[in-house]
Amino acid sequence: MQLRRPDPQDVVIVGVSGDLARRKLIPALYDLAYDRLTPVDGRIIGYASREWDDDYLRQVARESVQRFSRRRDGLDERVWDQFSSRLHYVRSTHGGYARVADLCSSGERLIYLAVPPAALHGVITSLGTAGLVAGTRVIIEKPFGSDLESARHLNGLLRQVFKESQVYRIDHYLGKETVQNLLVFRFGNGIFEPVWNRRYVDHVQISVAEELGVEGRGVYYEEAGALRDMLQNHLMQLLCLIAMEPPARLDHRAVRNEKSKVLEAILERPEVHFPLTPPSPPGGRG
Repeated sequence: MQLRRPDPQDVVIVGVSGDLARRKLIPALYDLAYDRLTPVDGRIIGYASREWDDDYLRQVARESVQRFSRRRDGLDERVWDQFSSRLHYVRSTHGGYARVADLCSSGERLIYLAVPPAALHGVITSLGTAGLVAGTRVIIEKPFGSDLESARHLNGLLRQVFKESQVYRIDHYLGKETVQNLLVFRFGNGIFEPVWNRRYVDHVQISVAEELGVEGRGVYYEEAGALRDMLQNHLMQLLCLIAMEPPARLDHRAVRNEKSKVLEAILERPEVHFPLTPPSPPGGRG
């Protein structure tokens, strides 16, 4: 597959002062710029409540790139100069989204909502009021709501403001290289593919060993909780990739349909359970 630069567009990160933007989004945008896979024209606009300015955002972004970029050969100053010149900051005061609209330099934009579920209602409504709908694709991170009722309410609000084709509900865990390789490992491997079924597999245990603690995410965890942060998104996505049947095509609709079948099968099998206690270490201690 031949990769090319996307058409001119702006990128807006709502919640740019948060952990997700610092660890994932800003370093990823820099890596894309290094590989010449970002638009030639377009700004990267950070939006948050903190009393930052353009220069401070660039300072934070530089530290994030140096620490979390996938590139191991250090910061390329030439790429950084071009990348940082596109960074701008808008504080979420009254009229903030109108300022974002004024800063956007093209008719197309990607808006990434890196905010907790409780903030989504106000953000989505404000985007519509500020005229940031036409030409916009909006990305919503997990968790999507706090329960079934709130998720349905959020979907209804999105449909009032955006077309379904403009909305991308994502789980950044699926961007991990090992997770992406699962489908190839399963269906493109002549050793494992014939025996990856219930006749030969007794059980499956999915363990997520985190190196990080709560750290500076206490406010987020107080609201979302560890189960919503990990179980109903990251771990369920892994479960679907492990248990799904081969999709007819490797496109998003076919893969989504096979994942849905796994979840429907779980609902029909009440004996399926998910123990939440960690396994004992070797030797039976724990």
